[in-house]
Amino acid sequence: MKVLKFGGTSVGSAKNINNVIDILNSYAEKDTIICVVSAVGGITDKLLLAGSLAKNKDAGFSKTFNTIKEIHLDIIKELIPFSNETILNVISDKLETLNSLLEGIYLINELSQKTSDKLTSYGELLSSYIIAEAMKSRGLSAELKNSQELIITNSNFTKADVDYKQTNKNIREYFKSTKQKITICPGFISHSKTGEQTTLGRGGSDFTAAIVAAALKVEQLEIWTDVSGMFTTNPKLVKQAYPIEKLSYQEAMELSHFGAKVLYPPTVQPVLDLNIPIHIKNTLDPESVGTIISNNHINSGIPVKGISNINNIALLTLQGSGMIGIPGFSKRLFETLSQEKINVILITQASSEHSICIGIDDKDADVAKSAIDTTFENEIALNKIDPIIVEAGLSIIALIGDNMKNHQGISGKMFSSLGKNNINIRAIAQGASEKNISAVILQNDVKKALNCLHEQFFEIKTKQLNVFITGVGNVGERLIEQIKQQKKYLKEQLKISLHVVGLSNSRTMVFDDDGLDLNTWKEQLQKGEKASLQGFLAQIKTLNLRNSIFVDVTANEEVAGLYPEYLRQSIGVVACNKIACSSNYENYKLLKRLSLKYNAPLLFETNVGAGLPIIDTLNNLIASGDKITSIQAVLSGSLNFVFNNFNNSTTFHEVVKQAQVEGYTEPDPRIDLSGVDVARKILILARESGLEMDLEAIENTSFLTKANLETKSVDDFYKSLISDEAHFQKLYASAQSKNCQLKYVAQLNNGKASVGLQEIPEGHPFYNLEGKDNIVMFYTQRYPEQPMIIKGAGAGADVTASGLFADIIRIGNK
Repeated sequence: MKVLKFGGTSVGSAKNINNVIDILNSYAEKDTIICVVSAVGGITDKLLLAGSLAKNKDAGFSKTFNTIKEIHLDIIKELIPFSNETILNVISDKLETLNSLLEGIYLINELSQKTSDKLTSYGELLSSYIIAEAMKSRGLSAELKNSQELIITNSNFTKADVDYKQTNKNIREYFKSTKQKITICPGFISHSKTGEQTTLGRGGSDFTAAIVAAALKVEQLEIWTDVSGMFTTNPKLVKQAYPIEKLSYQEAMELSHFGAKVLYPPTVQPVLDLNIPIHIKNTLDPESVGTIISNNHINSGIPVKGISNINNIALLTLQGSGMIGIPGFSKRLFETLSQEKINVILITQASSEHSICIGIDDKDADVAKSAIDTTFENEIALNKIDPIIVEAGLSIIALIGDNMKNHQGISGKMFSSLGKNNINIRAIAQGASEKNISAVILQNDVKKALNCLHEQFFEIKTKQLNVFITGVGNVGERLIEQIKQQKKYLKEQLKISLHVVGLSNSRTMVFDDDGLDLNTWKEQLQKGEKASLQGFLAQIKTLNLRNSIFVDVTANEEVAGLYPEYLRQSIGVVACNKIACSSNYENYKLLKRLSLKYNAPLLFETNVGAGLPIIDTLNNLIASGDKITSIQAVLSGSLNFVFNNFNNSTTFHEVVKQAQVEGYTEPDPRIDLSGVDVARKILILARESGLEMDLEAIENTSFLTKANLETKSVDDFYKSLISDEAHFQKLYASAQSKNCQLKYVAQLNNGKASVGLQEIPEGHPFYNLEGKDNIVMFYTQRYPEQPMIIKGAGAGADVTASGLFADIIRIGNK
């Protein structure tokens, strides 16, 4: 004999009920089956709504009733197309009695708990009758048995207590004599000893099934629902969640208590003592393995079995110096809550006895505060304790697993993972059994918390990065292409799952928290919403995804000004924009402090040398205890390209124009040619070396004419280059006469920095620097005579994009 229970979704439509019938028919070939069914999905809520409307003298209750009526009649017509008059009459009578009850509630303007039980019982009474008749119409050996004739309770309406002695006797006697292969029983409903209709409370249909299973000592209780078992966490919030094959009773109860809706904790109790396994299966996918709950499951050695959460929590804090060493405060606190029938979900107390925190349902917070403040009115008046502090909008997240007590560092991993993602913990609770570690966090952080914890404990081999890119021009487009090309490699070799979640240009922006399709990102961006720097930031904050990285591929000062806001949200920043790190020194230090405080990486390798590992190498030298004594560098790939291609047979104007067209200069080439860009780069290296320096301290000897420097637009600048061609030819001729090459050099010596055009003699490391290459020579205490040299392409979309990509990967590898 087997007991199967089907939930509201499983019987929520004619199609699903047909699935249920097929499952029962296949089981009945081998066993005698007892099938407990819930109300049709959503009907209990509609019954309560209709009752509430009627009680409040809202005639709209009749509209809700008609909806209930139509749902059931439509299911009958689809399940039993040629249903006989008797079936329709029975259903019509039940519906008419329900309508009369609602009209009575409307007339007397009252809905007691006793009447509420009568009202809600119609959901199961209707669904069980329809399913039984549908099975009979197909010639199956099925019969309906009203659970109200079997399950006897007290008169505690809406959540009645079961009289197990009488109930077990009724169940055993009935099923001892029954002949049919399949018995359909409505869940949730029962009768009191005095003959009044009662219900078993939330999860009552599961409870009914467990009561029957325990009474008959069946081999297994099966609970069929719309998911394939109990998941590692909420699959609606964590897409990587997966079903847990085996759980202990205690693990299942903990997960259920902390929000796993598949199972209701009291369900477990009747079968727990008898060690009857519970098998949770999916009506829509009968072949799926599901979850088996028992005390006989094989210990897999996995410390954490699941992560669950409860939303809508309020945290109440009772504190004051007058509590220390005085017995009785906790007793009075919990007695007060008990008198108000307020359930306490979580408790934590400081060892100093200065405070005690409790977590309760948000909806009870006002009543609880008022009652507690009244109880401790005298102590509050004497300033021995503070008025109760209430924090709403919170949630509890919990790690659960029988085996956690045998593994060190679980708590550390949990809190470290939350901290890295800027998730503040308001309270912590852990039982002595170590089967549950709970933390109270902001409800807005639940999705991010569940994802980062799931990644930590169930996807340890793969880390998901959520990337947001502002600026999708030349460099940004190449970066996206590189990410697309390397996604598979990153996942397989580096165990990084990289999702580009948001993109923005100056006109539009687009987001997809599952990751944008990088094959069609241009089309998606074109159809996106109007772009806004603040709007982009706001959307990233709203999505609140773990391991978020903001990538700035602009030269925009406003974008750079938002870095502090990103860092304060623990969102990593990767930038090729040099403005932030070459801004005033206080802002530079602020960014560094925020990065450390909020554990948000701030990487800007491409600020100097595009994709060359210049800043990374410098940081490694400093971190290893070396000290920079001097830096000599050619740091402008654009200027190097210009002077390598300029000669007496070309014009300076033509070469600069070519450099801009090929993407080696900024959109405004004056930034490059004025030396400001190089000055920013040597400033950044000076700061990373440990020097306190601002841009004004760098000596910038310009090779441009006064007319070039005073132009008001890019067009005027190009015109001035044509006018001053003789000046540039003179610079070239001077270098040629000495057999030298023109190079724009940045230097840092003895705490002083300068940039300017120099004539480099043959034999110098800079002399043969070709194309757009950069070169940096680090003289340090360890490299006093022969410098450490880094050389390579220092400009261009591909190498700049690869530098940004490398910074993103560096964050992923942390």
